[in-house]
Amino acid sequence: MFHILLFMFAGILLGRATRRFKVPLAGKATTPLVWALLLILGLEAGSNPQVTGALHTLGTEALTLTAGALAGSTAAAWALWRLTKRGGRP
Repeated sequence: MFHILLFMFAGILLGRATRRFKVPLAGKATTPLVWALLLILGLEAGSNPQVTGALHTLGTEALTLTAGALAGSTAAAWALWRLTKRGGRP
């Protein structure tokens, strides 16, 4: 985990140091690199028997979290809409 944070921080510092210079390759390379990282992540997850053996559990947890997030966001948006519709009076 420390390596990930170190690389991220190094990238931020490098970006701040070179922001005055135009780096044309950076914009063009971002999307293919993200796709490559997703492919490697999929290969890693697919080759792990613990992950593939627990897909039904992971899917159920993901569905539960998604439904909870959707319900919470909908309730908060509805409450905010009701609050602003009254002119800010509770």
